[in-house]
Amino acid sequence: MIAIPMVTSLYLLVNISYLLVLSPSEILSSKAMAVVWGKQVLGSWAWLMPVAVALSTFGSVNGTFFSGSRVCFAAAREGHMPHLLSMLHVYHLTPAPALMFTAVVALILIIPGEFSTIVNLLSFISWVIYGTTISCLLYLRIKTKSLSRTYKVPTAIPVIMLLASLFLVLAPIIDHPQMELLYIFLFLLSGIPVYFLLIYFRCQPKCLQEATLHLQLLFEVAPTTKDC
Repeated sequence: MIAIPMVTSLYLLVNISYLLVLSPSEILSSKAMAVVWGKQVLGSWAWLMPVAVALSTFGSVNGTFFSGSRVCFAAAREGHMPHLLSMLHVYHLTPAPALMFTAVVALILIIPGEFSTIVNLLSFISWVIYGTTISCLLYLRIKTKSLSRTYKVPTAIPVIMLLASLFLVLAPIIDHPQMELLYIFLFLLSGIPVYFLLIYFRCQPKCLQEATLHLQLLFEVAPTTKDC
């Protein structure tokens, strides 16, 4: 719990240092403020900034890779994704199918577009998901007031986060409308009929079960229990 305020303080200090060193025109025109800041403050040691950013990016991607795979693993175990993704490797006890699925999806996403486009679209879809999740949590808090909770936060905090999510979703649409944003939103909505067909009504083709069996043998994975 102590690390959370420390990380927040570091982020605030970094942004304050940007405002103190860089002029408004430099901030607006710069594509990488950390690099410009490093050239003005560190001088000949400015190369440390790109190296630090690369290391930070690697750490962030590493954490996102494992946490995202865990989400796929847990969703599959609840029946919301193909059953294969809920299996563990019989020797290494790792969610190998979920890890491979996450890696394949990431590789597909980086093939067609530029890095900036991927970041913008990923940010849009992330904040849509965050806002939806927070709104569901608020609904459950109001509906189930009598339930005991081991961890509580003031209601104002999720409300502020919900408003921030709405702003970060609507601001790009209003400022710079793109057809790609509409495609992403329609892609999200396509999950509703898929859920009802495959999960709610269990309309799963037999070929999917056969494919799961063959892939299970290929990857050497086995089903798990919810205690794993």
